[in-house]
Amino acid sequence: MNSQVHTGLTLNLILLCLVLGIGGTFQYGLHISLINSPAEHIQKFINNTWQHRYGSPLHPDKITLFWTFIVSVFSIGGLLGSLIVGYLSVRFGRKKTQLFNNVFALLGAALMMLSPVAKSFEMIIAGRFLYGVNAGVSLNLHTMYIGECAPKRLRGISVTVSLFIALGKLMGFVVGLREFLGSETLWPYLMAFSAVPALIQLLTLPFFPESPRYLLIDKGNKKDCLKAMQQLWGTGDHVVEIDDMLAEKNTLEGKPMKSIRDLLMERCVHWQMISIVLTSGAIQLTGINAVYFYAYDVFRNAGIPTPQIPFVSLGIGVTEALTTVLCGFVIDRLGRKPLLWINYGVITVTLSFLTATLSLQDLYSWMPYFSSALIFIFTLSFGLGPGGVCCVIPTEMFVQSYRPAAYALIGILNWIGLFVLAVSFPFMEAALGAFCFVFFIIFCICMAVFSFLILPETKNRSILEIVESFNQMNFKHQKRNAVCSTRL
Repeated sequence: MNSQVHTGLTLNLILLCLVLGIGGTFQYGLHISLINSPAEHIQKFINNTWQHRYGSPLHPDKITLFWTFIVSVFSIGGLLGSLIVGYLSVRFGRKKTQLFNNVFALLGAALMMLSPVAKSFEMIIAGRFLYGVNAGVSLNLHTMYIGECAPKRLRGISVTVSLFIALGKLMGFVVGLREFLGSETLWPYLMAFSAVPALIQLLTLPFFPESPRYLLIDKGNKKDCLKAMQQLWGTGDHVVEIDDMLAEKNTLEGKPMKSIRDLLMERCVHWQMISIVLTSGAIQLTGINAVYFYAYDVFRNAGIPTPQIPFVSLGIGVTEALTTVLCGFVIDRLGRKPLLWINYGVITVTLSFLTATLSLQDLYSWMPYFSSALIFIFTLSFGLGPGGVCCVIPTEMFVQSYRPAAYALIGILNWIGLFVLAVSFPFMEAALGAFCFVFFIIFCICMAVFSFLILPETKNRSILEIVESFNQMNFKHQKRNAVCSTRL
């Protein structure tokens, strides 16, 4: 079980990535894409249920209203999950919280499966809410757990968080095809598909250890920490890693776990907080979901037959997944900064060209093909840059006492951003057309500059070394002896 591969990864660490991913951010990606396929069938079910109860059909506007709530309640559940994950991960540990979190997915799947039998579309709403809670917890906890289980030289393995988001989106596209579970008779099974990854994780995660950092820093259990390290990283004494953790633990001695308020108010983490908000919390402002919104129209204008467009869209999901894998291979070699500023620059150029080409779709016959190519280039740059890196750096920027609050803040911002974008983007698109990308272009330009000039590199550095780099910014105008460690 401790056999090594040439990359330095152990078999157990690779398997843990798979187990955490399948019941972690895979669920988030799955529900982002899966909900589109059964839309027509669920709206028909809502109307038929209403007519069965009250003897008259629903007005189309009310059907749309119910459908909108079914879609958006996922974000409300996700926001709740993000609010509770910090407390749960400290109180019960990363492993137990991740295991218990699968209960939300199983309950949601049961409600989805039984909704046609009970003739209750309200059960679909409740199920989507529970799915949201599950995804909200997983989106933060998966990243924290795998980041704390990786040795310093392999912290880039956290990029697998983005990989499983991409794989979840891809799976949602696949199982949502009419040839699989996207038909009118099978949509309840499609909506209950989340039970499969939840059961897989429930059956397999108990065989893996708790986070070594949590065991040593939070629980003070050096023996179990070393045992977990040896199980995940291979045999050895791992003295250097343990010494780094003990040094971090000593700086935290007697200090309570920090809240989101502490994270926002305390000067000693001011630049760390700004960095994770911009790189991870504002990821929706890259325009990734807006580009997905346009993809169907672009492919249709390119002459692709409507029945084939879902299969072409699979290509976007495959591209995102492959580039995220590539990011995992290069992030610990090239570093975080280059991957961010270079790819933000590419995204800026790509979105600028996409804005122009979408405005000229009707003037030149070749323009839709150019737009299609730009969508794939955008997806490639997103997966290789912000999509992958944003999962790695939050773990590296904070000591143990701040980390749960940091992930909670990222989760809250992500879910609020997803909700606001889902509600506002159709109106932005209707009012501005392709020029709605201007907002995303401005953000990506700012992020390219921020990543290049301000963000410190975190590759191959201990947590305390990274904190010291940020101290130089946090206390730039104060005496050098005003160090953050006194206030952790």
